[in-house]
Amino acid sequence: MRLIKTLLSVVMVASFLFLLGCKAGVDNPGKEFAPNMYHSVAYEPLSQITDQSAGTWVNSLDNGRGEYFNSNQYNPYRMNLRVPPPNTVKRTANGWLPYRALNDTTGLKAADKLSNPLDSTEAVLLQGKFYYESYCQHCHGAKAGGDGKVAQGVKIDGVDHSSYPGVANLKGDAYANITEGHIFHVITYGKGLMGAHGSQVSPEDRWKIAKYVKSLQKSK
Repeated sequence: MRLIKTLLSVVMVASFLFLLGCKAGVDNPGKEFAPNMYHSVAYEPLSQITDQSAGTWVNSLDNGRGEYFNSNQYNPYRMNLRVPPPNTVKRTANGWLPYRALNDTTGLKAADKLSNPLDSTEAVLLQGKFYYESYCQHCHGAKAGGDGKVAQGVKIDGVDHSSYPGVANLKGDAYANITEGHIFHVITYGKGLMGAHGSQVSPEDRWKIAKYVKSLQKSK
C-alpha cells in the first residue's frame, strides 16, 4: 500500500510539473506538442535546403528527415517551383491566349480589325482612366492632347528638363479614326518614339486603356 501511495505521489508531482511546463508567459512559449505545425518551414521556390538531415533535432515526425529539409526530390533542379509542361501556353485570367500579331505594318493593319473584348461599362472606363494616368498621362497629357510633362518639359528641384517633342496628340485629326485594336497594338509593341509597354501592362489593362483613350477623343 505504501508503495502504491508513493507511486501515486510521484505520478501526481510529475503530472503537475508537466502541466506547469505548458504555461506560457513573457518569453516562455510553454510546452509545444506539435512544433512542426507551429514552426513550419515555408517552401521557397528558388532556394532550397537539400540536406535531408537538416533540423532533425526539431522534427517531431518519424519520417527520417529534418524539419528544415524543403527540397523537391522530383524536380531535376531540386526546386519547388514547378516547370510548366511542354508546349503549354499561358492564358490570362479570362482565358485569353497571348497576343501573337506581328510587330510590323502588317500586324498593325490587322490590329485595326480587332474588337475590344471588354464592354464600355463605367467600371471599365474608370479602370482605363487609372491605367492611363499611370502609364500614359505623363507623355500624352490628361486629355490625350500630347501635352504631358514629358512633352512640355518640367522643372524638377529648380532644374529645367527639356521637352520631348513628337509625342502624339491623340485628339488630333491624324488619330481621330484609330481603332481600339490599333491602340492595343501600339501599347503592346510601341510605335515611333513610343516604347513597348506589353511587359508592363497586362492585355486586359491595355484594352481598358484603349477604351478610355477613345472616350477622351470624344470629349472636348
